[in-house]
Amino acid sequence: MGPVSGRKGAHVRKLGVPGRTAVVVLAAALGTMSPAGAWAQTTDDDSGLYYAYPPPSSGSPPSDDGQPDQAYKKNTECVQRDLNNNLVLRDKPWGQTYLQIEEAQRLALAKTGTIGGNKTVAVIDTGVTNHPYFKHPVIGGGDYVNPPNNGLEDCDGHGTEVAGIIAANTPADIGFKGVAPDTQIVSIRQSSQNYGPANGGSSSQSGKGSRQQGDGAGNLTTLAKAVRRAADRGDVSVINMSVDNCRQSTGTISPQEQALQAAIHYAVHVKNIVVVAAAGNVSDSCKQNDQPNPNKPQSIVSPPWFSDDVLSVAAVDETGGVANFSVHGPWVSVAAPGTNITSLDPSQPASTALANQVVEGGNLQPIQGTSFAAPYVTGLVALVRAQFPGLNAQQVMHRIEATAQHPGAPGGRDNYIGHGVVNPVAALSAIVPEEEGIPAAKDEQLPSGLPPAAHRDWAPVIVALGGTGGGLLVLLITLFVMHTIRRNRHA
Repeated sequence: MGPVSGRKGAHVRKLGVPGRTAVVVLAAALGTMSPAGAWAQTTDDDSGLYYAYPPPSSGSPPSDDGQPDQAYKKNTECVQRDLNNNLVLRDKPWGQTYLQIEEAQRLALAKTGTIGGNKTVAVIDTGVTNHPYFKHPVIGGGDYVNPPNNGLEDCDGHGTEVAGIIAANTPADIGFKGVAPDTQIVSIRQSSQNYGPANGGSSSQSGKGSRQQGDGAGNLTTLAKAVRRAADRGDVSVINMSVDNCRQSTGTISPQEQALQAAIHYAVHVKNIVVVAAAGNVSDSCKQNDQPNPNKPQSIVSPPWFSDDVLSVAAVDETGGVANFSVHGPWVSVAAPGTNITSLDPSQPASTALANQVVEGGNLQPIQGTSFAAPYVTGLVALVRAQFPGLNAQQVMHRIEATAQHPGAPGGRDNYIGHGVVNPVAALSAIVPEEEGIPAAKDEQLPSGLPPAAHRDWAPVIVALGGTGGGLLVLLITLFVMHTIRRNRHA
């Protein structure tokens, strides 16, 4: 993640590793899982199929045993709080103001009496540490890294910050607010960079949707199982996945990707759950999609690739433009703020602290990434579902896309911010024609509004100009003659 100027009053966190100061590295949204095994369904034409768009979902979702793909052990201690830093962050994050979150919350409260109440959000991430600013204690929903912890340990710090953007319920004198503070968070830990294989071997297992070696725990197989687990709970309205897999585009889809696609399709179409995912961050192993043909991207990011069933969220910065780290692609649905993030401090021991910076490479860095744009949208989904209980998952997705601030592009979307930056106030108050049985607007060729061209008879003009020209010629001849006569007299 590229550097962005930091905010004054950073809450710095250090890892509690004896004998040295270690670097806090949030679980990367990209590159943590690299699919392996046989590739399937290769294309043989120039259509771009399976490049920009995956094949339709097929098959049943994977079963869930609740277990990791292998045994893991903790290699790095969980993120620790800097006990010498007692600064309280009271400033309101720019993204919160930009999206008019508090105005949207007032609308939600007036309409429903709560701000996302009675809605449960599953956060599939690095775990979530219970924080005093959650209105409801986080529910442990499963753990594919260390099962006894049941998702309530967040060694990496990533999942807690994601959950905080969704549901933090802070006091009135603190500017930072979660989007939907009355919601219930369920944590399912699916990945961790602080853990590694217990046998000390490679983390790569051929044919099981494995990670890049050394990238810790978590792969596409366990991600698919985590989605299935969240879907089968029966109380989840929204799933947030700020963990992605980025690979080079090959025009194919792997069995592990197909399993994840099937799990998401099951969650949306069978269990009526809205799935939100981060669009992904550019890195050395995840090239930006800036190639000439947008239908043949260089990089494929899952789960955003499955955009028929996923709200894929890009990041914008303080200028309102797409953040330079946000991966482009035809699968991008909408965008939200993803730079200079403030959220709950995930470090131990637990406190009422917030965080807006981390230490990366020995340097202070602001919290940023599409990982943190996604929970803004997830919180909005919770508000919309509470206010419009009759809408199914895909109708909720459409409402959020239809009310976004569309870019100036054909069809009102592009590959950078999708349908545009989300507009929470509009999402909670606008009339969406399709919901009212009104046909969707269609492109129409409109007249210019100018009067028709006049077919003028130019003959009188030509005669008049001819007469004028003739008169000028006679005048010139007369003047010439007079001038000649006068010269002769003087001679």
